[in-house]
Amino acid sequence: MRVLITGATGLVGEELTKLLLQNGIKINYLTTSKSKIENQPNFHGYFWNPKAGIIDENALIGVSAIIHLAGASVAKRWTKKYKQEIVESRVFSTNLLYNTLKNNPHQVRQIISASAVGVYPDSKTAMYKEEFNEFKDTFLSNVVMKWEESVNQLERLNIKVCKLRIGLVLSDKGGALPQMLGPIKKYVGTVFGSGKQFQSWIHIDDLTNIFLFALKNKLNGVYNAVAPNPVTNAQLVHTIAEIIEKPIILPPTPKFVLKMILGEMHTLLFESQQVSSLKLVKEGFDFRYKTIFSALDQLIQK
Repeated sequence: MRVLITGATGLVGEELTKLLLQNGIKINYLTTSKSKIENQPNFHGYFWNPKAGIIDENALIGVSAIIHLAGASVAKRWTKKYKQEIVESRVFSTNLLYNTLKNNPHQVRQIISASAVGVYPDSKTAMYKEEFNEFKDTFLSNVVMKWEESVNQLERLNIKVCKLRIGLVLSDKGGALPQMLGPIKKYVGTVFGSGKQFQSWIHIDDLTNIFLFALKNKLNGVYNAVAPNPVTNAQLVHTIAEIIEKPIILPPTPKFVLKMILGEMHTLLFESQQVSSLKLVKEGFDFRYKTIFSALDQLIQK
């Protein structure tokens, strides 16, 4: 089997690439940087520029599935210009894939696209399942809806579309965990606001295995890619502190302070989403890291 990956050099993409190669799956990948193009026996890079509508169509040769991870990080200050980039990086790249597949012979039968739990409204009581559709008019929700709508186009080409709504990815190689770990080690870690906001998280090893599971089982439709047990921000912070044996000394950081520092992006830290992964479990996926302690202990102690 040969798979085409977009976003292969990102945090999730790099780990997923390793896992697929270990499982005997050959990889083509698209990159916007010509310096990142490699040509190894089972790992071939191809250039694309979604904004300019440029793609090397040879990337599709022999490919039976696409894993679509490309998209600008949301963890960067949301200026008006950057908010536009967050949307366009997802929609333009997906539209380019659609048009390329539509206008060229190919063997692609499935696309597995990253999505995000940010589509669900802020709530400290609701437990969100995939069939929920009463979305609110927020920036993140609108980003995800436009993202998923662009991916849905591929169904017109008789291609199965699987969308994985990803939660907070925990990894020792990047993302949120190292940024939380550093201050706690220096005794300046704090809870955000009340700390009662829920965060639906996923260990990066479980996440990459979900992509592999979706590929092997030809999953179709929307799946929440989160661990079975969401935690509050306070539980997350205090569990990290417990594992590294450092106390949380400082009082919680007020919401208005982070709003002044981060601008609109502060909503990433304060919105609460309890998200269910029961649909994946019913499909037969077995999470290795079901509790926040087991996930963090493995990542911090290894």
